[in-house]
Amino acid sequence: MIEQLVAQIEARFAELAELLQDPAVIADRSRYAELARAYRELEPAAELARQWRRANDDIAGAEELLGEDGADAELRELLRSARERAADLAEQIRLAMVRPDPNDEKNVIVEIQPGAGGEEAALWAEDLYRMLTRYAERRHFATELLAAGEGKYTFAIKGKGAYSVFKHEGGTHRVQRIPETESQGRIHTSTATVAVLPEAEEVEVEIDPADLKIDVYRSTGPGGQSVNTTDSAVRITHKPSGIVVSMQDEKSQLQNRERALRVLRARLYERAVAEQQEEMAADRRMQVGTGDRAEKIRTYNYGERRVTDHRIKLTTHNLDQVLAGELDELTAALQAAERSRALAAQTAPGGAAEGREVAASGAASARRSAPESR
Repeated sequence: MIEQLVAQIEARFAELAELLQDPAVIADRSRYAELARAYRELEPAAELARQWRRANDDIAGAEELLGEDGADAELRELLRSARERAADLAEQIRLAMVRPDPNDEKNVIVEIQPGAGGEEAALWAEDLYRMLTRYAERRHFATELLAAGEGKYTFAIKGKGAYSVFKHEGGTHRVQRIPETESQGRIHTSTATVAVLPEAEEVEVEIDPADLKIDVYRSTGPGGQSVNTTDSAVRITHKPSGIVVSMQDEKSQLQNRERALRVLRARLYERAVAEQQEEMAADRRMQVGTGDRAEKIRTYNYGERRVTDHRIKLTTHNLDQVLAGELDELTAALQAAERSRALAAQTAPGGAAEGREVAASGAASARRSAPESR
């Protein structure tokens, strides 16, 4: 089994290296970026495969020499060491070939909105915004507020691997606490939803200008002397999908337009990937869940100073630290659960060998179909 997997890794890596030198591929910006990404992803596994081959050559050489002189203690130790090394490398190769999420290295756009609970839900959304931005700062990611108002927050988190960290925060966050406005000391339950979208690059989602309806209007609310005097706010409607994005926080119409297009591109990319998964990975959805934002993922109980993540049945009693952005324990546990599911899925026929191919073809199809999203 490992011999077959190593051979497939070697063949695919050699094929990618050859394609990246093809003038036709180099001339196609989108295709070249896609193949370069696949090459970088496969490179660690290819290096492990090379080391595994070397370890097996050492095993074969030691076995041959021991056949001539079985009493050589040094050769027996060399053989034992080479076998251990080969076994360890085989396990590393299997782990390296676990299908990665093609979005893990991307920047993200996060959208937080109040759910059930009225004014308290809006206050809770603000608390979540503060928690996630503090966590981003602790992890040395940069944040950029794109829009805020009426308890809603849209912001970008930038840095290599941002999506791999923050994707686990997507869903419905529930809080149980006594609101400041509650005169009788009753505990209220409120919610806010968090959407975590991988920020798509232009080469991944091409938007036809003819598919856009762009309206400009005067901003409302705080924002400086130009508010209510210039048509700086922008609303973009993507006609094929019906997605609408509005931005008004910047004084410049051009800046608001640019920010709105970034959010639109991220939403289209997410929709395209979801449709691809719908078609190709129904079995995977059964294993890892739908990721539907209506699902309750976490509860924050102020009375018990407790945080419970319902997806992995993990409860901690460090509410204050979590709200201050110390989410490392939860993130590590969620990432470990994700790896466990991926490794379990490898037991299916062809799971490991086909992982890279499926990920690459899925991402490519998503990029091609994004403008057609419904």
